[in-house]
Amino acid sequence: QVQLVESGGGLVQAGGSLRLSCAASGRTYARYAMGWFRQAPGEGREFVAALSASGDTAKYSDSVKGRFTISMNIANNTVNLQMTSLKPEDTAVYYCAAKSVEFGALVLYVPDSVSHYGSWGQGTQVTVSS
Repeated sequence: QVQLVESGGGLVQAGGSLRLSCAASGRTYARYAMGWFRQAPGEGREFVAALSASGDTAKYSDSVKGRFTISMNIANNTVNLQMTSLKPEDTAVYYCAAKSVEFGALVLYVPDSVSHYGSWGQGTQVTVSS
């Protein structure tokens, strides 16, 4: 198992930006696809963005496409989520997740379902005021 710790959440005005980071320990990134999910009060956990284990392939939900960017720094074992043009509806607790993958799936496999991921961080709150 890989241990994940998120940071970078906070309060921002609509139109502003935030950068979330997820630090991993226990395993190297080379064998994990990484994802970001979010959960608003009273709602289920929803997919935001994910990156293949190689960092070559990314996937985004329609609600954040063009505004959020997921990236990976293998050297320091972090995955980041750069969020721009934030909206009040982006308010949620954001979770980092990791999914172990086989060697043959390092480049193209980008899971986008909660059920695919086996490791989760504790979450970081993002609040966007109008």
